[in-house]
Amino acid sequence: MKDVYTVIKNIRLSEKATILGELNNEYVFEVDPKANKLEIKNAISTIFGKKVTAVRTCNYDGKARRRGAQTGRTNHWKKAIVRLAEGETIDLV
Repeated sequence: MKDVYTVIKNIRLSEKATILGELNNEYVFEVDPKANKLEIKNAISTIFGKKVTAVRTCNYDGKARRRGAQTGRTNHWKKAIVRLAEGETIDLV
């Protein structure tokens, strides 16, 4: 099993993530692409001490980028949408 601090990489703050937090008590995190839902649930429960009821994940491909004649792409990444139990909140800022 992975270390909980390597599973969760970053918190994704966007307009859509804010709406999910207000309406559904859901929070969006950038996670390790190899992490599964059980590892994500365990990491959130351990780090923040909150009860997680559901986890949804999405894999994203890196976008193609150009800089002059050089071509490349950004990194692939994985997003996790975590729903907390009723009455639970995470202070992000």
